[in-house]
Amino acid sequence: MAKSRELRFINIFSVVVGGLVGLIIGGVLLATHVGERSEAERLADTEYRHEVQERTAPFGRVAVAGQDNSALALAPAASAPAAASAAAPVAASVLGGAQAYAGVCAVCHAAGVAGAPKFGDKAAWTPRLAQGIATLKAHALAGYQGKAGVMPAKGGRPDLADQSVANAVDYMVAAAK
Repeated sequence: MAKSRELRFINIFSVVVGGLVGLIIGGVLLATHVGERSEAERLADTEYRHEVQERTAPFGRVAVAGQDNSALALAPAASAPAAASAAAPVAASVLGGAQAYAGVCAVCHAAGVAGAPKFGDKAAWTPRLAQGIATLKAHALAGYQGKAGVMPAKGGRPDLADQSVANAVDYMVAAAK
């Protein structure tokens, strides 16, 4: 009787293991059938290559002073005329004050990060305005480290045109007066 129970267990166990092996083999065969396209066919498919490039594109880029950083340029605002949106990158084109502020400066000046005076905060801007607009523009272009905080050169975007930085300073100063 004990042998009969052992034999029955072995039979059931064998059927279960055999069924699992069959499922695995069936899954492998199904996967090879579904993914039947060869690598050469996939690489020839331009849509597939585009999707792969999108998935593997770096999520961040670094601008280096003294290098050609035109590939890192900000895209012109959607409200800009069509001719301007097809224009050269930011390094070669000049952004308006509001556009430069929104694309670069707002990162710190909207929230007051690193001691940056908040946009439109008259009290925070008053001591800075007392230094004169020329000094503010010089600090924005070259960078500045003071008691109240740090201003990176061109807001950390060395590819930004000097005139775009000056326009952003004018825009922020106008809002603080």
